[in-house]
Amino acid sequence: MNINLLHSFFLWCTLIDGGVLLLTVIVTVLFRDLAYRIQSKFYPISREAFDMTMYAGVGIMKLFWIFFNVTPLVSLYILNS
Repeated sequence: MNINLLHSFFLWCTLIDGGVLLLTVIVTVLFRDLAYRIQSKFYPISREAFDMTMYAGVGIMKLFWIFFNVTPLVSLYILNS
């Protein structure tokens, strides 16, 4: 496996996962009430707990995106130069 293939792989992973993260943030912000109504039918959860869970979930997703996508891509850019 050469460095150009790894670079291409991590570039596409970063772009696709970044798009999923952006979509998740948009849905969380714009459709928060709808998501709460749907989830509260399945799980008895207060509004405050739901908001905290969504906020924590997006935060963890962002950290994983940085650690597993952005950091390897930046490392490959540094190695390639």
